[in-house]
Amino acid sequence: MKRVSEAELPGLMRSIEAYDGDHQTRLALQLMSLTFVRTSELRFAEWAEIDTKKKEWKIPAEKMKMRAPHIVPLSTQALEVIAQLREVNGAGQYLFPSRSSPKKPMSENTILYALYRMGYHSRMTGHGFRGLASTILNEHNFNRDWIERQLAHSERDGVRAAYNHAEYLPERRKMMQWWGDYLGQASRAE
Repeated sequence: MKRVSEAELPGLMRSIEAYDGDHQTRLALQLMSLTFVRTSELRFAEWAEIDTKKKEWKIPAEKMKMRAPHIVPLSTQALEVIAQLREVNGAGQYLFPSRSSPKKPMSENTILYALYRMGYHSRMTGHGFRGLASTILNEHNFNRDWIERQLAHSERDGVRAAYNHAEYLPERRKMMQWWGDYLGQASRAE
């Protein structure tokens, strides 16, 4: 998976903020960086899944790779992006509808091509946000279980998987707010 290093993150975040392409695409890049969901989960996100009062995005099992429902705690920064999206796309089904066919989600290549246009060809992909977030969160000593749960990864230890069904929501909420703050600081770094 292609991803930038932690040292390159400030430049990437500034490039996203300065992206002069489609406004919806810039918001998609911002939300992907803040939530590090899979590209397909972002593309197919529906307004009915977003609960701004609970600060959660509840992704149904049928949209998840592991076919289990997933809760994404939303940082204040993610909620700000969602509020901007609601102004633009709030009347439709999808957070990120296709520009040519609004009843469909945006193209699977939108994120990748935007990264290319920003100069990140062969250096960063939509999936790369997941690896970047995991690496940085691990480097900053966040609990591995919280990170893996946030990534919606399944437990590889069969015995542990049979018994541990923890969501770690309070811990993940704090972790995701830390991540939102960290990205904000990175975008302001020189």
